[in-house]
Amino acid sequence: MLSLDELAAEAEAGSIDTVVTAFTDMQGRLIGKRIDASFFLEQVAERGIEGCVYLLAVDMEMDPVPGYELANWEQGYGDFAIAPDLATLRRIPWLDRTALVLCDVFDHDSSPVSVSPRQVLIAQYQRARALGYTPLFASELEFYLYKETYAQAHEQDYRNLTPTIPYILDYHVLATTMDEHVIGQIRRGMRAAGIPVEFSKGEAWHGQHEVNLRYADAVTSADRHTIYKQGVKEIAFLNDVAATFMAKPSETDIGSSCHIHLSLVDSEGGASAFVDGGEEIDLFRHFVGGLRARIRELALFVAPSVNSYKRYATESWAPTSISWGRDNRTCGFRIVGHGQSLRTECRIPGADVNPYLGYAALLAAGLDGVVSQADPGPELVGNAYGAVGAEPFPATLHEALDLWEASEFARAAFGEDVWRHYLNYGRTEQRLFDQVVTDYERRRMFERG
Repeated sequence: MLSLDELAAEAEAGSIDTVVTAFTDMQGRLIGKRIDASFFLEQVAERGIEGCVYLLAVDMEMDPVPGYELANWEQGYGDFAIAPDLATLRRIPWLDRTALVLCDVFDHDSSPVSVSPRQVLIAQYQRARALGYTPLFASELEFYLYKETYAQAHEQDYRNLTPTIPYILDYHVLATTMDEHVIGQIRRGMRAAGIPVEFSKGEAWHGQHEVNLRYADAVTSADRHTIYKQGVKEIAFLNDVAATFMAKPSETDIGSSCHIHLSLVDSEGGASAFVDGGEEIDLFRHFVGGLRARIRELALFVAPSVNSYKRYATESWAPTSISWGRDNRTCGFRIVGHGQSLRTECRIPGADVNPYLGYAALLAAGLDGVVSQADPGPELVGNAYGAVGAEPFPATLHEALDLWEASEFARAAFGEDVWRHYLNYGRTEQRLFDQVVTDYERRRMFERG
């Protein structure tokens, strides 16, 4: 991490001349500007910059979308303030002479833009703190590496791509050695950027990898997740390969998950709020009960795209139900750890999840369970994929949207403005997909239909 004094010294020496100043949009992408380091120190560090409000009202193609109260043609698409959070200032070692700082966005009256993903999470984080807890989170992000560059993948219309490893490499040390020139750069780069890594490993399909980051408070963890995901793509680009975090890159591939580990600790003492004397207490059961009670209606934050739902398939390592079990990878919620490390692993999100929104959904649900003393119901023992009575997670974005729209809890937990903003986001995602004629339709219908 960098202090302003350290940045000034490096700018004077010429070892840093650029500061990426960025915030996270609805899709989870870093959006912002590259700023001359001297100008950043003189003007931006304290005053911030401005950017068009449409950045929180566009689709993946950056097209302005109707239906948002925050930004629209009638209001003229003005600017909002983009203010650096200097606690996030760090070197980016894989980019030449570059630092990065994450930002929050504010209205002209200096109030936070509530629909900004980072603010959505901060609101839930502050709620946890008001209850006396600090929420701890960690992401386990999986991704695919392909031998093609991003430009080549685009030219091939993202078809017939070649995985860097042509076979399943789960825990396979020889296979991961073959990709170590990229994966090693990722581990070392993240550590040098102030993002501590636990380990890397091969995953469950051809060319699929996982690099795990250390536990941290919810906001810090989401910040790290965002920078890490950006960094993996940049490091892949610099090595003339491509990385994707799609939840389901193709119908023949195993999906890429984002398993999220979460727990609560006492804000004052730092001890786990889930155990007393090493033994699990009711508060933990209530937290899990809240997760199970609310996760379906918050699916839009956990599985935000049409592609997210292609990953949920029987015996695919992706859960299809919201069941809970102890060290059971067929369940949506897997209970792991002992004593102070007792925690829930939510296996439902894919690698396409926006961490701020996904974390916020899980935290809001768990805290609701604590307050309402929710009962998680009986543990599922055995194979959750075929279990009678295992309540399913939504199978499509259509279903998730219906649940979000009907959810009084989502409205109350996140606020009317956030609920409405992301309802429009989800409707747009579904509408744009519904307008597309797919390869599947052409192959089936062009000649024989």
